[in-house]
Amino acid sequence: MSKKKEIEKEIEECELEIKSLEQKLMRSQTSLMESLLDKTEPDPIELEFFRVFSKLVKQQRSRLADLNEELKSL
Repeated sequence: MSKKKEIEKEIEECELEIKSLEQKLMRSQTSLMESLLDKTEPDPIELEFFRVFSKLVKQQRSRLADLNEELKSL
């Protein structure tokens, strides 16, 4: 498989991973917003999920940007 095809495949996989992580992030965000609107303490587990998924999304976006740059340089 050519290097270009490998990178394109990695980009596709990265985009799918970002979508999956963003869905999980949205669930946590919804729970946190609900707590805010209800003026209650947010669930500590949801807070941790939000932090973890936010970090993972940022990492994947950075990886995606790097892969796109690598693809452009070919």
